[in-house]
Amino acid sequence: MDEGDRPTDTDESAGRDERTDEESAAASEGSDDGASDESADRFSDESADRLPDESADRLPDESADRLPDESAGPTSLGEGDVPPDSKVDAQPRDEPGSLGQGDAATGQRSASRAGGESGIESGEATADESLVHRFRHDREGALMWIREMLSSVAVVLLVGLLLFGVSGVWPPMVAVESGSMEPNMQVGDLVFVTEPGRLAPDAAENGVGVVTHEVGQEVDYRTFGSYGSVMIYTPPGRTGAPIIHRAMFHVTEGENWYDRADAEYHNAVDCGSLANCPAPHDGYITLGDNNGAYDQASGLSPPVRAEWVNGVARLRVPYLGYIRLIATGQVELNEAIAGAVGSGLPATGPGSASTALTA
Repeated sequence: MDEGDRPTDTDESAGRDERTDEESAAASEGSDDGASDESADRFSDESADRLPDESADRLPDESADRLPDESAGPTSLGEGDVPPDSKVDAQPRDEPGSLGQGDAATGQRSASRAGGESGIESGEATADESLVHRFRHDREGALMWIREMLSSVAVVLLVGLLLFGVSGVWPPMVAVESGSMEPNMQVGDLVFVTEPGRLAPDAAENGVGVVTHEVGQEVDYRTFGSYGSVMIYTPPGRTGAPIIHRAMFHVTEGENWYDRADAEYHNAVDCGSLANCPAPHDGYITLGDNNGAYDQASGLSPPVRAEWVNGVARLRVPYLGYIRLIATGQVELNEAIAGAVGSGLPATGPGSASTALTA
């Protein structure tokens, strides 16, 4: 076969190319038709089956759940701005350390309740403070009178307690109700008393703390306008107020004290005619400064034993004892006024006792 009769590679390749092109076109037409039919059918089926369900089921949930979170992430909002198309929860999500909606409501209720209770308490406290303020500062009315009375009672009690601490005897003061110690002690004087032996001067050589008139002259010891100590005593069997007189001298049991006595204060001629002579026991011979006879010579009291002594007078306060005397009926108001202004009461005769009403 000649070269010219033999099919060449070009012809074969051209033929193959033509067949290939025809087959490719047919295949592509078939595939296009099939693919178009299949895709159309499949799309219509899937869109009919899936799109309504998925769009109905998924889109609202996802849009409601995802859109606020996703939009809050990349998008920056100004203060107080809210995305128009997104539904943002009014309350933030519960996180550690933050209050949820229920907790916030509970906290508000608790705060309201606490505020109400604190309001009630503050109201009561304000009322109490107002009452206290009025009690302390009112210048008139019942609270003022109550305050003044309580203050007076408190002052008296405080002074009494202080005096008791100093004197050691209760009551620490007595009121003079008779004039036998005039002019050195007046009716209505309030006399401060100490217990026997307390605050005793050096001249008192006994356990009672009493310096007698006789010793006082020797050592120049004076109280209430004369020598010696004034003591308060209560002899046995006495039903009235204690006696407040001056201690003149001390006698021992069986002693004939007639020679030691001042004739001005007795009218006896010897010991036998003098009451309580010789001395029935140890004790003090006493005398009221305004009296004309010893208490022992007049029969007012035997020699005063040490255990009969209630106290020793230390200080007097004029007129203050009238309060006690008027309250107990010992002195009338007009007599107290007369004594206070200086008119004085009638002088007490010799031999009377200056009694001291216990305050």
